[in-house]
Amino acid sequence: MQVNKLNIRLIFGLKVKHLRAQKGLSFAELSRETGISVSYLNEIEKGKKYPKADKIALLAKALGVSYDHLVSLKLNKRLAPVAELLNSGMLNSIPLGMFGLEMSTVLDLISAAPTKINAFINTLIKISRSYAMSEENFYFAALRSYQEMHNNYFEELETSVDNFVREYNINTNPPVARKHLIDILIKRFYYNIDRESMRQFPELASFRSVFVKEKRRLYINDSLTQMQQSFIIGKEIAFHYLQLEERPYTSNLFQVSSFEEVLNNFKASYFSVALLMNRHQFIRDLSHFFDRESWDTESFRNIIDKYEASPEMFLHRLTNLLPKYFGIDNFFFIRVNETVSEVREYHITKELHFSRLHNPHRNDVHQHYCRRWISIKSFEHLAKMEQESSSRGFLVDVQRAMFIGTQNEYLTICITRPNSPTPESNVSVSMGIQIDAAAKRRIRFLNNNELPIEMVNETCQKCSLMDCEQRVAPPSVLESAKSQELIQKKLEELKVL
Repeated sequence: MQVNKLNIRLIFGLKVKHLRAQKGLSFAELSRETGISVSYLNEIEKGKKYPKADKIALLAKALGVSYDHLVSLKLNKRLAPVAELLNSGMLNSIPLGMFGLEMSTVLDLISAAPTKINAFINTLIKISRSYAMSEENFYFAALRSYQEMHNNYFEELETSVDNFVREYNINTNPPVARKHLIDILIKRFYYNIDRESMRQFPELASFRSVFVKEKRRLYINDSLTQMQQSFIIGKEIAFHYLQLEERPYTSNLFQVSSFEEVLNNFKASYFSVALLMNRHQFIRDLSHFFDRESWDTESFRNIIDKYEASPEMFLHRLTNLLPKYFGIDNFFFIRVNETVSEVREYHITKELHFSRLHNPHRNDVHQHYCRRWISIKSFEHLAKMEQESSSRGFLVDVQRAMFIGTQNEYLTICITRPNSPTPESNVSVSMGIQIDAAAKRRIRFLNNNELPIEMVNETCQKCSLMDCEQRVAPPSVLESAKSQELIQKKLEELKVL
């Protein structure tokens, strides 16, 4: 078992709770017998406190067990599922507190029905091992769930940005002055900025930045655009201004040691985007755009250019503000990476789902994402644009997409660009807004139906559209499901013979 202070407190508290229940003692009764306050007993059973030896002796006597039995880490068969779970380390990797849960509560639920729960726990552990689900996977899954629970809007971070702007007299008219932010990082937080040394390490070409804490030196990849550099500067300011101690030191989360690290990286990223794209001004710009009679790609690009924002920053800012300020909360966000080689490969590398409906998910392993989605089709458009021009900018595509066999319809806005600084790679970021009554009230051009509807699906393997020119794989998942339905039907027919 992973013996740490938390596990020791949890096991001790669980033993006390079950022994107290066996003896039929209330908190008040156990308090009278031991002289330990009810509040302290409650803290013990929750695994928050571990009493001193004299109090343990009093508890053991009152509960009718030996001192050694009470302090032993060995659990009986009834509590075997708890031992298994703590031994796996799985529960320790899930940030329960973020969802309003206490570890002791979860363990108590598990111990209440051990026979059935034991099989469930073993199943989870085996699945995690079979699919190589590391703690890191749990961390990012938990973070996505947390974002979705809060509609990806965090007022405390927005307020922190407002306070920072006032404290440092930041002019929020876009684009925010990069030099001012760099001066704050150097003069207030005593940073050294190095834009040259990373050239010496080609192995680090995909890293945008590295921070060496001991030297307070920030190494920035000199191939980055100005907007990418601004985002990095804003993140570094956030780590210090928000006093986020546990943090990653590379732009790519190369090695993740704790959930706090993942969460703090998210907070710093959110702060940076909110700083560079002031919510009050951005809301006004969005309102003007949504009031247009028809979709206008050039006007949309102009807003991105105005803020000197990267495509991902821009669409993420949309996900922050649409629910809170426009009442639009049914949408999804996905980022797709394209590897340019003889056989082009596509991987969903980031996703948020607020519509709870049919969206592409990256857990569709070994399946081919529907090529009808603008998120995939846009890569062809980008390649064509680059052949016709030397420009290495970004491309904006829009699509009105409806899922085959449903009435679920989305306005999908996709921005595609070369994946700098990673060579032979492109990236598209897409936001799909469900076209419902709320969206039509706030986005005027959704009512004119000028954009043609494209029928889409999740993956080729799940799709019933047999004459699709973009199909790259047979509908194996769909055919398997139909086969199962047919077998079930014949079994029912057999019963009535």
